[in-house]
Amino acid sequence: MVRYPSEEETVEGHLATPAGAGPFPALVVIHEWWGLNDEVKAEADKFATQGYVALAVDLYRGRATSNPDEAHELARGLREDRARRDLAAAFDYLAGRADVRADRIGAIGWCMGGGYSLQLAVQQPKLAAAVIYYGRLVTDESALQQIRAPILGLFGEEDRGISADSVRAFEAAMKKLGKPVTVHLYPGAGHAFANSTRASFREDAAMDAWAKTLAFLGEHLGKN
Repeated sequence: MVRYPSEEETVEGHLATPAGAGPFPALVVIHEWWGLNDEVKAEADKFATQGYVALAVDLYRGRATSNPDEAHELARGLREDRARRDLAAAFDYLAGRADVRADRIGAIGWCMGGGYSLQLAVQQPKLAAAVIYYGRLVTDESALQQIRAPILGLFGEEDRGISADSVRAFEAAMKKLGKPVTVHLYPGAGHAFANSTRASFREDAAMDAWAKTLAFLGEHLGKN
């Protein structure tokens, strides 16, 4: 774990680094409403094997759960302003590392974290790319106008929380503003289709989304 400042507080995150001296492109990795659990840490580790310095943030300050009711309470109790501040601090921490290319920092998140990946793209004009796995979307043009990073969105057509119609509305709003966006809706897949620990997991959709994620990040962040 690494520690970094978020205004007057100190927060922790799981840092995974590639072999070698770098500098490397980097990712802010944002957890689901379960918290910074072993699965999200493993995702960060996977990105390190692909050549990215990956910082998995801990928005819950050390708490994580596998209980849906507790996860719901943790998510409800998370102040959005603090979460946005912690993500901005994570970006700054990565940008200040000698092994990171400060102009090649992206973000990726799942579920709650997917929504915050989009929020980081709204608030951080230097973000180089953002990936949203079935996260909360916005269509407000004044917010979307702030985005400079290309966006990749990966969603399930059967998601009851993030509907296919809302995904299409987001895509249309982005394109209307001339913002670079790519969206994929997976037939037969619901929310959390990429989470192998959940009954909602769909292996074929998850594998395709992973391949698309790597291709997208490789295009916009590069590896050298």
